[in-house]
Amino acid sequence: MKTIQILGPGCAKCKKLAENTMMAANESGIECNIEKITDINEIIAKGVMTTPALVIDGDVKAVGKVLSVEQIREMIV
Repeated sequence: MKTIQILGPGCAKCKKLAENTMMAANESGIECNIEKITDINEIIAKGVMTTPALVIDGDVKAVGKVLSVEQIREMIV
């Protein structure tokens, strides 16, 4: 099972990335655990200085942008 993390304080872009991630996971049929990380210290500890960010299995895949459902699906498949 994949672990997907959405890093961000809860702004509109962070919420949209989380929504797109959930849609991509549902459409792909892959089992995954989606977590929202809002603690700024935890975000910085991952080396992320711009949010939102997408982390898949511990690897930062995107920073500072809202990926489309298709882009996320390609990353998690």
